[in-house]
Amino acid sequence: MEEYIMAAYQAFDITKKVLITGAAGFIGFHLAKRLLEMGAVVLGFDNMNDYYDVSLKENRLGVLRAFSNFSFIKGDLADEQAVTTAFKSFQPDIVVNLAAQAGVRYSLDNPRAYIDSNIVGFFNILEACRQYPVQHLLFASSSSVYGNQEKTPFSTTDNVDHPISLYAATKKSNELMAYTYSHLYGIPATGLRFFTVYGPYGRPDMAYFKFANMMYRNEPIKIYNHGDMYRDFTYVDDIVEGIEHMLCNPPKENKAGDKYKVYNIGNNKPERLMHFIEVLEQALGKTAEKEYLPMQPGDVYQTYADVSELEQDFDFKPNTSIEEGLGKFAAWYKEYYKI
Repeated sequence: MEEYIMAAYQAFDITKKVLITGAAGFIGFHLAKRLLEMGAVVLGFDNMNDYYDVSLKENRLGVLRAFSNFSFIKGDLADEQAVTTAFKSFQPDIVVNLAAQAGVRYSLDNPRAYIDSNIVGFFNILEACRQYPVQHLLFASSSSVYGNQEKTPFSTTDNVDHPISLYAATKKSNELMAYTYSHLYGIPATGLRFFTVYGPYGRPDMAYFKFANMMYRNEPIKIYNHGDMYRDFTYVDDIVEGIEHMLCNPPKENKAGDKYKVYNIGNNKPERLMHFIEVLEQALGKTAEKEYLPMQPGDVYQTYADVSELEQDFDFKPNTSIEEGLGKFAAWYKEYYKI
């Protein structure tokens, strides 16, 4: 009989001060809320840009501001002074970098935004971690680094040298930059390759959110590649729980003396886009009119996360079904938009 050994990870220590960049963003908000509810002191940093509806970001921030252990700096990662000031005044123990210019399709039209935020901005974070040493830097990467590879599931040991969008290229660059800083200056760093994240207070630029908006406006939804695409849809609470397990567990030194590691955080269960749409229709109680379009540049056919390392190191595996997750999204959506 195989003996099951629990992963020896340290639970989150609520006396640790956590800086979360992108705190008014989707994942940043949910992580901040969870840590604040646990009693931790959190500093949020966000530029509140208008890539999507700012009022949604302000509402998320309003929820966080209700906690006395939360403080907030409105600033831009590309502004070196703003980043340095945040580190100097707050002296974080743990930094979670979730601020980035997101979106694959947007990167085709607005490439400079990705360089400013994802390259220059992340460089400023790394420099600040060097000047004001932290116990652990966690940063968002993306499943998009895997590009269009045919081998599935995607494993962190796979070669990821062929990004097919600038967004993916900036995320791969973040991994390389973090590794370099970890190697040179001993900054313990963990990269998180998120797979299609969804849920309440989500991003309106994401397909499921756009679909919901269009269904209520009785507009046809655009379905690429005739819905024949697979995504490893991951519910936001699973992502947050995974990060929470990691916070006080910086990577152990490898043979080269580096404290650096990358993990996939996905559901380990790809869903066909058409099935996802059907579940969303049921959850919202609406039927969508559909417009079928060919595959878009920069789009990948399938994402599928191998999460065995996450399980092994942190005794954790995402497991929210799309039925449950989209049900929660739909309930939030109807309440938020008073439908």
